[in-house]
Amino acid sequence: MTQATTKQSRREQILQALALMLEEDSGKRITTASLARQVGVSEAALYRHFPSKARMFEGLIEFIEATLFERIRRILDETPEALPRCQHILMLLLGFAEKNPGLCRLLNGDALTGETARLRVRMGQLFERLETQLKQILREAEIHEGLRPVLPVSSAANVLLAYAEGRIGQYVRSDFKRLPTSHWDEHWPLLSRDLLVAVTQASRA
Repeated sequence: MTQATTKQSRREQILQALALMLEEDSGKRITTASLARQVGVSEAALYRHFPSKARMFEGLIEFIEATLFERIRRILDETPEALPRCQHILMLLLGFAEKNPGLCRLLNGDALTGETARLRVRMGQLFERLETQLKQILREAEIHEGLRPVLPVSSAANVLLAYAEGRIGQYVRSDFKRLPTSHWDEHWPLLSRDLLVAVTQASRA
């Protein structure tokens, strides 16, 4: 194993330990000393891989971004219709949250309280990017399918994302007992029922 590979492996080990502590120590502020004990290294060793705890959190946020948007690109490539695209993206976000409880504390900002402001800004940008993607899908529905949101595009996209954020928030507040995907089969038909209508129908309304 090369030195570069070893360094990358240690970085990943640190990030995995941080994610686990976010899950198991829900509500507690994580220190570099406690993280070093979890990894089994000294604090100095942590700083050889990350210059600060903020950079460790950014490493997790980068993982969230890369994972979600890579899969979203796949959804857009494989699914041409707007409603299924929105459905799959929301389900992706909820499923990712459910499988990564510790990262949910980043997604809803709980773990970022008291940390540097740029982390909250970075997480906010992730959700803005998700909302922008939903807006684009809804706008393209009129061009490609003759469908238009009943609400203004911005409002319709915001409703969808607010639902997902609310489910993630419930998951964190319940100490990961209320699963984000629970009741999805009942909720999605309600969310999607009046989301898009034919352009002629929308014009008459």
